Amino acid sequence: MKKRVWALLDNRMGSVGQIRGITGIMNPEAYEIVEKQLVYNRWANLPNLLKGCSLLGLTKQSKTSISKDFPELVISASRRTATAALWIKKQSPQTKVIQLLHPDVSTANLKLFDRIFLPEHDRYKQSAGNCFYTTGSPHRVSAKALEEAQGKWQKSFEALPKPLTAVIVGGSIKGKPFALENAKELGRQIRLLKERTGGSVLITDSKRTGNEAEKIIMAELDGIPIHSYLWGSKDDNPIMGYWACADNIVVTGDSVSMTCESCGAGKPVFIFCGENWLTPKHYRFVESLYAGGYAVPLAENCEKFTEGKVLFPATEIVAEIDKLFE
Repeated sequence: MKKRVWALLDNRMGSVGQIRGITGIMNPEAYEIVEKQLVYNRWANLPNLLKGCSLLGLTKQSKTSISKDFPELVISASRRTATAALWIKKQSPQTKVIQLLHPDVSTANLKLFDRIFLPEHDRYKQSAGNCFYTTGSPHRVSAKALEEAQGKWQKSFEALPKPLTAVIVGGSIKGKPFALENAKELGRQIRLLKERTGGSVLITDSKRTGNEAEKIIMAELDGIPIHSYLWGSKDDNPIMGYWACADNIVVTGDSVSMTCESCGAGKPVFIFCGENWLTPKHYRFVESLYAGGYAVPLAENCEKFTEGKVLFPATEIVAEIDKLFE
């Protein structure tokens, strides 16, 4: 009989991408996946140390959706969903509960999870014997997803001069704005790369980029053949197609999820870190990618890095999940 799995999703797309990266490669003959979309109320911002193993912070409808008929496995991937996962564990001790990312809970509650999967750059945080570490975080850019995206998007880019450089732009992070000077330098570095290699740019950004920074980057790329999907566009999002069809990838280092996804494509990846922008945690993460052969800095001669290793930690994590039911 298939094991029922609840994937606890919220409004954090990075966390959602991590969970779907896991569930997307779980054996469909062994697991039945049900996504539970959790919606927060005003109490959600309370620290997890205060919320404990509770549903405090969820709307009434969200509480109802997870309050009965508990499954064999629950997967949570954010600080806020962690307390709901622990509440389920309290109600149904036989349910296996998996956490992606650090849950920021008490030491006692940390030990209640059956497995906690953390990226290496979070090794400095509180841990227990149930913590497992991977380079980077799980994501959705699987071989299957890339193959499907290439079939869908290849014709859209076939008229563009090669090589194709995908550019994935983030922006401001907590306490760290995306300075316009960094936006200009990013655009300049991309332009210099294309002057050295020729070809075109496939560019997308995020809400965190900001209108002014976006304008500055695009102005720097004026004259280069471009396919763009900028923040606010209502068109079909081509980002998976960018990863699938690009010959190399430029990504900003402000988002662990976004950078891991880019390294999952198995292409040469060039990371832009800017000045006085990223946190020590981000730098530890980026350095782990350099050390592992997944990426190099966006700089002069970065194009000499012609082979990127495929970063796909979901495989390791699913193998550990399978062990829970052996």
